[in-house]
Amino acid sequence: MLKIAVLASGSGTNLQSIIDNIESGNLDAKIEVVLSDKSEAFALERARKHHIDAVSIGRKSFGSKEDYEQEVAAVLKSYHVDLVVLAGYMRIVGKTILAAFSGRVMNIHPALLPAFPGLNAQDQAFQYGVKVAGCTVHFVDEGMDTGPIILQAAVPVQSGDTVDTLRQRILEQEHRIYPQAIQLFAKGRLKVEGRKVIVRN
Repeated sequence: MLKIAVLASGSGTNLQSIIDNIESGNLDAKIEVVLSDKSEAFALERARKHHIDAVSIGRKSFGSKEDYEQEVAAVLKSYHVDLVVLAGYMRIVGKTILAAFSGRVMNIHPALLPAFPGLNAQDQAFQYGVKVAGCTVHFVDEGMDTGPIILQAAVPVQSGDTVDTLRQRILEQEHRIYPQAIQLFAKGRLKVEGRKVIVRN
């Protein structure tokens, strides 16, 4: 059983999707802890509702990003997790956490990377006038949404779309492919070769 930690800063809808897939038997994993940098994040409430440990560690309590990440990494290590899953975690993960969990940090981004990295990706894509938007699950490196790509899902932009309707349809695909990517990791089917992630049969 894959032991995972989920890092979240907001409402935690991707967290809920992961929980739902675990509870339905579609994902062979157990969430050991949900950790947030914001004590008011609803993701923590979602965790408590499902009897998952919920931990809040505020960045302002630490003198530097490295000190903050050392504390986060120590908490994650105490739960002996195999994979760290970012689900709306609004901080760039630095070298301290990445070194502690090398090749074992995963993120989902609401755009078809490498297009539109960073914040407000759906808005960026919509304003640019793309015909196809989407989302990407990738391993995390020290760059801004630059890690090797695991899975992607395309979302056609419709003529009557607004940013909000597009965002909602992208989110539906996030909820579909993120648990799939975690399950592939759980089954040992992901192999990174350079920039490519090979999905083994």
